[in-house]
Amino acid sequence: MDKHYDVVVVGAGNGGLAAAAVTSQAGFKVLLLEKHNIPGGSASSFKRGRFEFEPSLHELCAVGKPDQLFDTGKIFKRFGAEVDFRYEDNTFRAICTAEDGYDVRMRAGEDNFCDDLEAIVPGCRDSLKAWFELERGDQRTLDYIDSKNGKPNPLMMILKHGNFMRDTSYTVEEVQKALGMPEKARNILNTYWGYLGVPTDELNSFHYMTMVASYVRDGAVMPYKRSHEMSLALEKAITDNGGDVWYNSEVVKFLYNEDGSCAGVQLKSGEKIYAKEIISNVIPNNVYAMSDVKYVPEKELRLANSRTLGLSFVTVYLGMDCSKEELGVEDYTTFITTYANPRECYNHRNEGAYYVVNCHNVAIPDASPEGTCMLFYTIPMMEEDFPKDMKPEEYKKWKNSVAKRFIEDSEKVLGIDITSHIEEIEVATPVTFARYLGTPAGEIYGYQMAGWDSILPRIMAAPTDFTVKNLSYCGGHAERGDGYSCAYMTGMLTGDAVVRRLKGGK
Repeated sequence: MDKHYDVVVVGAGNGGLAAAAVTSQAGFKVLLLEKHNIPGGSASSFKRGRFEFEPSLHELCAVGKPDQLFDTGKIFKRFGAEVDFRYEDNTFRAICTAEDGYDVRMRAGEDNFCDDLEAIVPGCRDSLKAWFELERGDQRTLDYIDSKNGKPNPLMMILKHGNFMRDTSYTVEEVQKALGMPEKARNILNTYWGYLGVPTDELNSFHYMTMVASYVRDGAVMPYKRSHEMSLALEKAITDNGGDVWYNSEVVKFLYNEDGSCAGVQLKSGEKIYAKEIISNVIPNNVYAMSDVKYVPEKELRLANSRTLGLSFVTVYLGMDCSKEELGVEDYTTFITTYANPRECYNHRNEGAYYVVNCHNVAIPDASPEGTCMLFYTIPMMEEDFPKDMKPEEYKKWKNSVAKRFIEDSEKVLGIDITSHIEEIEVATPVTFARYLGTPAGEIYGYQMAGWDSILPRIMAAPTDFTVKNLSYCGGHAERGDGYSCAYMTGMLTGDAVVRRLKGGK
């Protein structure tokens, strides 16, 4: 017998969890479907031996402290989802091994960060402070856009929010140069570019500013029990509000009415589920592949095909048989580059020009058993970087060679012995992420946020980009950007829009 709901959410990633939490809290009959046996997508955990590893989260921004919450923190509070966040005092250590390179540690807090960069690059403070001030103004603009449900008055945007229009129209480098920021200061400030997968001479300025300012000003956090703690907290919020969550329930087809509106979904088991509203945390490319072609608007298909798939990673997880003190690791996040300039790092990424080493035990001392620690390597990779058509043995050799290469390089750069202390090792590649996330090329952030497809165009065009009635999207391929915070935000905003429609609003 077919089942009927008010809302069906497809995919229990961060965006889908937030969307289901919003709609169930509003009192609607909600079903969240997930093909795996746990929630979270990338926001989960896995065990190898006596270690429980974090699959993807480096550090979470926009949370805030209990007495002053920011966007992500407010989302969890809204649903009564309790998460034990642990705070990190420093933003990052950046090591550039080029001839004109550097080894710097940058403290959290705007004044601290400005002091540290001024000490490294004398004369940069004024331009850096101006950069942070621009970001504050942009946040006020974003609040205005949200208050208008993504449909701001164009004249108001021009007259009162001109800086926002400029920041969203120019690259990170262009804005920083306009402020007179010295090159070395720009390179250090732009260390985070790899989190977004777009070099700063191409990356939209607003997108980068908001992320960095949150890390610097508000501090980074990690959930005590890894990102899976956040997923479980949102799952509980959904079920506490009467929502249903089905695992091992893979959607294989989207169903449509004769007028082209979305009617529901069909599971791999053959069961059909109908709903007034369907929210997809699945990338639109896959939704179209699971739809009868006659119901897919040609414009939407062209849009999806024109977009560039975003960043993926090779990730190396290490369980070490010694403590972080014994290993000689002091920093939670260390960026290692062979070029100072982000564009050069991007162009030479296949040569190991840019990668990140995290030690979770710095932020969470008991993240692993006593006398041990965990290292977490992240190597950015785009679709075109990954070797194609490898046989299983070739694939195994390839991913092991990548892990060995970066472990040995970090040993040289950090001056420590890692190899002899490895107790457990696991390597994830774009193939791994494609299998678990269902994304076409294993991308973890949805579509690449560059040029014409940056935040403001997405926000402004969203009402006309996706026109199938009763079908909405959330996650990294939705109207906002990439990463955990944006995914939660898209889920919340999409959920709110669905609630308004179900209540008779627009």
